Amino acid sequence: MTTDTPRHPFQRSHSIVIATDPATVFDYVSNPKTWPEWLASSHELECDNRPMRFGDTFREHWSTRTAPVVLDWVVIVCDHPRQWIGITQTDFIGPIVVHYQFDPLPEGTRFTRVMRNPSRPKPPTDEMIARMDTESMQGLENIKRILEAR
Repeated sequence: MTTDTPRHPFQRSHSIVIATDPATVFDYVSNPKTWPEWLASSHELECDNRPMRFGDTFREHWSTRTAPVVLDWVVIVCDHPRQWIGITQTDFIGPIVVHYQFDPLPEGTRFTRVMRNPSRPKPPTDEMIARMDTESMQGLENIKRILEAR
């Protein structure tokens, strides 16, 4: 008989087309120092000011609605300029995996940001999902605005 706690895998994916090449988008979003420019919940990053590569680690000061959180990330995939994956561990929702995909298009790059929680202890509420979706889409719009203004 097992006493494993039930897990509730969760994933959200959002995409946007940005009028620039994949390498430009890749280098911008894989540099965690830029995250506070476009992602509301990301406040401060402890790392070099450069794109993170395979095996690199960095620390993010993040926030939830109830408290600040420190996340220690490691880059587990870096296939420039196609995909980038980072993973961190939390006490409250288990691991968080962020996957960035960069697809070239005639008009620029389709940038897809996938956020996974493979072993959440409980499913997110509809309100939480709506907030995550809103913040993710605002983040993608911010990236588009910043990169297309260059």
